Amino acid sequence: MLSGYHLILTTIGLLLSIVSFLLMSKSQKRFLYTRLSSWTSITSQDRSTPSSKTPPRSLSPEKKPPSNLPPPVDYKDIFPPWRREALSIARKDTCLDPVYEIPDFLGREQLIPFTADYRTCKSPATTYTPMAFSLSEITSLGDFTDYAELSGVPLPEPYHEFNLETALPRPYRPLRWGYHQTMALNKLQTNWWLELEKTYLERIKERKDLFANNGDMVLDYLPGSELGCKEVMEMALQFYCARYPQYFSLSKSEDDGYVFHNGILHNTTIIKDMHPLHVLLENVPEDFAVMIRNPEDGYYYFRAGILCSSLGWSVKSKLGMQLKEIHNPIPDYKEKMEFSMDRSAAPFPTPTNPTLSQNTATSPNSPPTDPSSAAPGASKSTPHSSCLPAIPTKNTANCNSPRKNSHFPASTCVSIGRPSAVCR
Repeated sequence: MLSGYHLILTTIGLLLSIVSFLLMSKSQKRFLYTRLSSWTSITSQDRSTPSSKTPPRSLSPEKKPPSNLPPPVDYKDIFPPWRREALSIARKDTCLDPVYEIPDFLGREQLIPFTADYRTCKSPATTYTPMAFSLSEITSLGDFTDYAELSGVPLPEPYHEFNLETALPRPYRPLRWGYHQTMALNKLQTNWWLELEKTYLERIKERKDLFANNGDMVLDYLPGSELGCKEVMEMALQFYCARYPQYFSLSKSEDDGYVFHNGILHNTTIIKDMHPLHVLLENVPEDFAVMIRNPEDGYYYFRAGILCSSLGWSVKSKLGMQLKEIHNPIPDYKEKMEFSMDRSAAPFPTPTNPTLSQNTATSPNSPPTDPSSAAPGASKSTPHSSCLPAIPTKNTANCNSPRKNSHFPASTCVSIGRPSAVCR
């Protein structure tokens, strides 16, 4: 009963106080505020200072890298797997000394310089690629060597019943289950490394128009990428001829050398008259990004490419960058993926076990006429995301890039993708 009486008095007093405050003049309110402020400051000064300070919580705290990140790794002395045992079979009738063993460790002074052209290097017999092949041995293999034997991955089975007029891309559902940011590595079905579909003619024309209008924004190469570009082109054409023999073939003549016959475009390409990336531009509607190993630090750098379907970036904006620099804009890349990407790129597993990395991207439409102007929008996806193994003539690596990621023989990690369904 007494507590209820006190509650009523407290409520009446509070109401009278509010009414009194509202009836005060401005000068009286100002005086009251000044007295209360001075009393508050005196009270706060009398308080004892705590022994430990707790900083105020930020409304938008900056993201800091976790303290449990793996320690930095020195990749200079970590090399891709070697397959020198396949060299004697691949070169067949060439008159060279038997394949001999080289030391387990290749010093950097024995490796081909990062920006050197393999065709003009001095001392080719004692200059090696990170795949432990001397430049003399690579030259002896000639053009369109047996990459299937070198890599341990056979050529695809012929697809005689394939009909280009009705061919559609295979279904690809990367977000069918819960999404987690990983490298997304899976086993590659080598028959489906490079695929054709009924938009082949349209895509070839579109890509050539993009290059005509944008130049080095979609196709460019730096010194030191010559051998990598050559191998990528030769492997792609060999694959086309083996998989789709009803449409493609290779011939060789004394005057023109190797000639690629395209039965869909009804034309021929003299290989020696074009840079390898231009041969791909004319015949293969895929994107290729060539990554070369730098012997000074063991990391891979983007040294050449043809990219007509990249989202928000171009060849010109990324050329020459290290793998982690290329992926720098990706959220959480450093914390979650950088270490795994670099680690897998250096000593990639046995070449005979090719893998693919399936990736997705968003785009408002088909590839833009300006390759640098793409912006996020409607989702598009592709099944074409693959990774061929390292073939032993250079410094192959894995690459989790905007398109299908592929391993090639010598010094290349190549990402490949289709402009019809951008993959990132």
